[in-house]
Amino acid sequence: MRIVRYAVDGVRHYGEFEADDARIARFEGDPFTGLSPTGLVDEVSDVVVLPPLEAPRIFGFAYNYASHVDETDRELPEVPVCFMKPSTAVIGPDEAIVYPADGELVHFEGELVVVIGKRARHVKPSEAHEYILGYTCGNDVSDRIVQRRESAYGTLLIGKGQDTFAPLGPVIATGLDPSALRLTTRVNGAVMQAASTADLLLTVPDLVGYLSRHLTLLPGDAIMTGTPAGVGPIRPGDEVEVEIEGIGVLRNPVVAESL
Repeated sequence: MRIVRYAVDGVRHYGEFEADDARIARFEGDPFTGLSPTGLVDEVSDVVVLPPLEAPRIFGFAYNYASHVDETDRELPEVPVCFMKPSTAVIGPDEAIVYPADGELVHFEGELVVVIGKRARHVKPSEAHEYILGYTCGNDVSDRIVQRRESAYGTLLIGKGQDTFAPLGPVIATGLDPSALRLTTRVNGAVMQAASTADLLLTVPDLVGYLSRHLTLLPGDAIMTGTPAGVGPIRPGDEVEVEIEGIGVLRNPVVAESL
C-alpha cells in the first residue's frame, strides 16, 4: 500500500495511489487510527501532495553507514549518534528547500525514513515490525558550517533543523522489507548516492529497539536511518531527488532565502 496525504481545494485527505499513479483513491480517517475507502477518486493533477506526516517528531541517526563514516574521516561510533529535527523543518514533494541567506555549505543526505504506527516502549528488535506503519523517503538537509561549530560543543540543532531541512515523501509505503532497498540520490539528474539499506550499521529493528528503550515512540514519529556515502553540496537552482525502491521519488528544488 502506498499511502499519500494530499489536499483538494484546501481540504486534506489520505488516500492510496492507483497503479498508474495518475489517480488517488480517497479514504476517511488516518493511517494511525484506521482508514476506510470513501469510493471517491481524485485526479493527481487536481491535488496538492503534502508531506506524508503532519508535524512529526523526527529522530535522526548519524554515521549509520560505514561508507559515510569513511568519507567523513571518522571512526565508527561506539554508541548510536542521535539527533532530532523540529517538525517545522518538514516539507513535502516538490516544495522548495530554502538555502539560508548566510549559508556557506549546505549538503543533501538521502535516507530511508521509518514511520512509527503505534505507541512503542521497550520494543525488542525482533518485534519492531509490529510498531512500524511503513517507510518514506527523506532528505536530511544539513548546514555543515553551523553543524561543525555546534558539534564542537556537543549540540546539533540549527545545522540540521532549519525550516525546510527535512523533506519527506512522496508516500508511506507499507508492507516493505527494509533490509535491502536500493537508495539513489540525484542532483540535477546526476547520481550522487547509490547504496542499499543492507549496508546500514544499525538495522531498522535495531534503531526502533534502541530509541524505544530510552523514550516512548508515538504514532507518526519519523526515524531517519542515516545516509550512505556521496553526500555533497546543493545551491539555489538545483533539484534534488531521493529515490527508494518500493516507495518512489522525493523531488525538491532549492531556492535562495528571501529576507
